[in-house]
Amino acid sequence: MNATIDTNFDFRSEISQNSDPDRYSSTLRRYHKTLWSKQLPNGDDFTLIDSYPKGYLYHQSCLGEYKLSSDAITHSYKNTKRMSHIIEKLPIEKIERIYSRGCTVGSYIIFPKNKIKNQQSINQARGCNHKIADRFDLTLECIRLFYDGAESPLTPVFQRHSDFFSLFVNFKGYVDFFLLQDLVTKDYTSIKYHLAHQSFEQKPLPQNIDEYLTYWQNTLNFIKARGERMLNSVDR
Repeated sequence: MNATIDTNFDFRSEISQNSDPDRYSSTLRRYHKTLWSKQLPNGDDFTLIDSYPKGYLYHQSCLGEYKLSSDAITHSYKNTKRMSHIIEKLPIEKIERIYSRGCTVGSYIIFPKNKIKNQQSINQARGCNHKIADRFDLTLECIRLFYDGAESPLTPVFQRHSDFFSLFVNFKGYVDFFLLQDLVTKDYTSIKYHLAHQSFEQKPLPQNIDEYLTYWQNTLNFIKARGERMLNSVDR
């Protein structure tokens, strides 16, 4: 175990029951600050502070002002009504395993938290858009398309926060900065989806037990691989 980052630490263990780790886990906030306070692809430093009033993480420099929040990027769909007909047929141990691994650091990222013109934040948009359904692999495809200048279901919210995405120069810069390499091909041109994806017109949620188990395994593999990348990054 690394002294700075424990990739097996369950953030629920330090907060009250049914509270949100994104908001209330001090360890998760510290991990975010440690992981993402570093040099940007353009060579500038992206230093995060956690001491400003009523906020989570904050950056201000010649690059701009950024108020950031934590967001989970994996989902068990344990409490999703539209998935109940599948979830109830699976062993509870499987559901609890993906749910608990989703409460470790490999399953979290930061996004700008502010609303622009009182419209949805990135976290809200990707969770509420029925073509994304909170899947981060689909979100990452939208980010890839945004850097390519192409349209996606999340184009409007990304355009509102284009200054944030410009920090990372291009899609490769974004992926490498946030240690998402295990979700893309080696040439960064395609996403390694948790569940087969052909277009945003298809239903994003698993439609049967086999699809859920595929999603389950790929999600767990991603959390583990990204956690290892996090350990390597803080060991440098």
